[in-house]
Amino acid sequence: MVLRLLMRYLANNEQLIQRMSESYPIRRAAQLVVSLMYRTKSLAREQGLHEMTPERFKSFVNMFKNNVRQELEGVKKEINNKKKN
Repeated sequence: MVLRLLMRYLANNEQLIQRMSESYPIRRAAQLVVSLMYRTKSLAREQGLHEMTPERFKSFVNMFKNNVRQELEGVKKEINNKKKN
């Protein structure tokens, strides 16, 4: 509760926000975020991901989940085999 009030006060303190926005770490973080956004956008265009339909996205997510599930099962089997030996 106290933390929430403190955070609200700090977030609404215009002078603090202005000083933080002028600081090097905040400006650098913003530059990195924008750079990352443009890189991922160009990669998505190169790989054709920007034209992904909802059905294609769902199939991609399902394939990803299946691959993760299979890898986890494989790791579990390896761990069980190591325990038995």
